[in-house]
Amino acid sequence: MSAVAFIYDPIYLEHDTGAYHPENANRLRSILKAIEPLRQHLLFLEPKPASLELIMQIHPSYHIEFVEDKCLHQEAIDADTQVSSESFDAALMAVGAGKEAVDIVLSGKAKSAFCAVRPPGHHATSNQSMGFCLFNNIAITARYAQSVGYEKVMIIDFDVHHGNGTQEIFYDDPSVFYFSTHEYPAYPGSGSFDERGRGDGEGFTHNFPMQAYSGDEDILPIYEEELLIDVKSFEPDIILVSAGYDLHKADPLAQLQVSTDGIKKIVESIMHSSDVAKIFMLEGGYNLSALGESVAETIDAMIST
Repeated sequence: MSAVAFIYDPIYLEHDTGAYHPENANRLRSILKAIEPLRQHLLFLEPKPASLELIMQIHPSYHIEFVEDKCLHQEAIDADTQVSSESFDAALMAVGAGKEAVDIVLSGKAKSAFCAVRPPGHHATSNQSMGFCLFNNIAITARYAQSVGYEKVMIIDFDVHHGNGTQEIFYDDPSVFYFSTHEYPAYPGSGSFDERGRGDGEGFTHNFPMQAYSGDEDILPIYEEELLIDVKSFEPDIILVSAGYDLHKADPLAQLQVSTDGIKKIVESIMHSSDVAKIFMLEGGYNLSALGESVAETIDAMIST
């Protein structure tokens, strides 16, 4: 067994998207309840708010100011991306969770970490918030990891929706490998197999678009075979995971048919793919029961590896 850090802050519950929005605070409440039996095996940590300098490693200052102003005035960024007066502080803390996770695995006190955060991040491009996401949490975490010595970063994204923002940010960067499985065509419309990077980054983006109603038998070979090939070839110094649980067959916002056990097997494949530190960061997942169960199975797999 290896020590697993669980990083969370109550401020995430204050990001108010409205009573009927699928990305709401009850998502985290369901996770906290589901992981209760695992509590004794976890190192619980609270992050600190990310500095603006850290966020500016990915997002220009004008974008940060735009997001802050929208939150201050409680004005929606788009039809999907709702904010409240506490959303900016929650977003800073979501980014801060990634920094805390890097620091704890770098210290050796934990080999892996799970960041239970909201708002999510992987749809946020360098200069645009979208798809429930304000800042790209995992992209900023990747840059911070590089700043403290993890030169080669692999990002694995199993959210049912393609992480267009993460891909855009690192599309020409050979030091960050982006690996994604996702329903296609579906929101946001990117992630075809021939999107493989640009310039020096060509070959360091690997997309696996999946048809609606694909299930365990379709997705597991990708993680049990293709992922291992890419990890062996790239030899990352750290692995970051955009952990979106809307690939679950019970999820209301998509049409993949992956089971809870299938999700656990995906996580086990990621955990066994390399001996390097691994950090999971919550993205999607909108059926509360399936989300809680899937995160609990994820953390159980992390503890057992």
